[in-house]
Amino acid sequence: MSRSDLHVEVRGGEIIVTLPFPRYGVTYYKPANSPQLLARHISEEDDPNVSMTLSEFLAKSLAGGERKARELGWIV
Repeated sequence: MSRSDLHVEVRGGEIIVTLPFPRYGVTYYKPANSPQLLARHISEEDDPNVSMTLSEFLAKSLAGGERKARELGWIV
C-alpha cells in the first residue's frame, strides 16, 4: 500500500482517513488548545482481507492526516 491509497477527506473540523475498501478508518480533529491532532472513531480490529495490520494503517493515516492538517494551517 502506498500513501496514495489513503482517502483523506475534510469535513468541517475533522480529517477523515480511510482505505477505499477495507474496514479501516480514523477521524482526526484538532482541539483549540492542542498543538496536535487527536483521533476518534478508530477502527478496532485487523481486516483479514488486507495485507496490512490496523497498526500499520494507523501509522500511515496519521502521516496523511498531519499532512492535510498542515495544508489547512491547523498545525505547523
